[in-house]
Amino acid sequence: MEYVSGVIKKSYLTGDEILAQGLVGSEVTVRGAVHNIRDMADVAFVILRQARTVVQCTLEEGKANLNVKDLTEGMTLEIKGDAVAEDRAPNGFEIKVKEIKILSKPDVAQMPVPIKNWKLNTSLETILNLRPLTLRNLRERSKFRIQEGIVRGFREFLTSQGFLEIHTPKINARSVESGATLFKLEYFGKHAVLAQSPQTYKQMMVGAFDRVFEVGPVFRAEKHNTTRHLNEYTSLDFEMGYIDSYEDLMSMETGFIKYTLDLLKREYAKELKTLKVDLPEVDEIPQCRFDEAKKLVSEYYNRPIRNPYDLEPEEEHLIGEYFKEKYNSDFVFITAYPSKKRPFYAMDDPADDTFTLSFDCLFRGTEITTGGQRIHDYQELLKKMEKKRMTPEGMDHYLMAFKYGMPPHGGLGIGLERFTMKLLGEENVRETCLFPRDLSRLEP
Repeated sequence: MEYVSGVIKKSYLTGDEILAQGLVGSEVTVRGAVHNIRDMADVAFVILRQARTVVQCTLEEGKANLNVKDLTEGMTLEIKGDAVAEDRAPNGFEIKVKEIKILSKPDVAQMPVPIKNWKLNTSLETILNLRPLTLRNLRERSKFRIQEGIVRGFREFLTSQGFLEIHTPKINARSVESGATLFKLEYFGKHAVLAQSPQTYKQMMVGAFDRVFEVGPVFRAEKHNTTRHLNEYTSLDFEMGYIDSYEDLMSMETGFIKYTLDLLKREYAKELKTLKVDLPEVDEIPQCRFDEAKKLVSEYYNRPIRNPYDLEPEEEHLIGEYFKEKYNSDFVFITAYPSKKRPFYAMDDPADDTFTLSFDCLFRGTEITTGGQRIHDYQELLKKMEKKRMTPEGMDHYLMAFKYGMPPHGGLGIGLERFTMKLLGEENVRETCLFPRDLSRLEP
């Protein structure tokens, strides 16, 4: 009888492990893909690509069982040799090759795009069409390492604040948002929709767990074709109970941002350096009322107010410029959005019900977060639905939570790809989505 007792210790090392374990000066074994080969006649430099780094391997004529002519880009290899200090090599060391074992070979002689180049000098369309390959480029994959750090920061910070991670369904009977932006599907003879957000479920779960969060996909069937929108994106959501005001929510988000930026500086310095990204400094985030922000932009930039109920992208950009110039802040909370443009569950301001106790967070002139305090009283929720000309039909399970009592609560959602785009200084949100879905793209 044979048993499996746990993770098998690897027989090979990464470049990071060689450094961390002080193995420069020792014989080591590494595995990786051939990222680049530089043949200098009597010596060849084989650059191995690993999960998070590259390792330079020096292959001298006659010193190993294979020579450089036996190797091609895209092969995966196991290499044994001596790790020696070399200031000119990536990470300050190289491996003098003694033995090479070929683990796999590509079926083609040449890559369709120059993966080994520092930057992919081709169109975004080509980059996305060849995504399984272009993600092997060092710069491209660094984007998604940093994106991992953002999600990690979200999880770690909220867990430290007593939040429970939940997982809500993405196939729903109906939506609480606009019906014009729904993906509809057949579900065993019934009509169903893809979730536009986990909103109703995370609110219901506040009644059970007080504080909850979720990282998951959301779907919007909007026929837009902009640099900031996707039809499927990842949302970082949290909902918290027993709040005193929506200020608690903005404070929690500020804490997450500060924690995450610090995490990125500590543990993702290599990727930040690769992309030449300077992270913003955040001690505190200013806030400004919606109506005051619109007036401020109108007067300061001599721009007429066209839409009194929402912020246009140009206004968001100018607000970002203003707060960077006047307060040296890359972030700003815009509060008290008009009730007309907020969903039925948004709590109105008791002092003026034309405004809500809600907010957006703008980062470098682009909205990355929408949140606010929710209505927690059952009768008030019914009144707001009636005011919005909504029917409670099909919302029995959602309303049940409120009928039997809910604490004061609120929450928010952050668009992961958009946040990553602004953090990295990219111009198109598709750059920071592994496999984007938009009006024209359903593959790969």
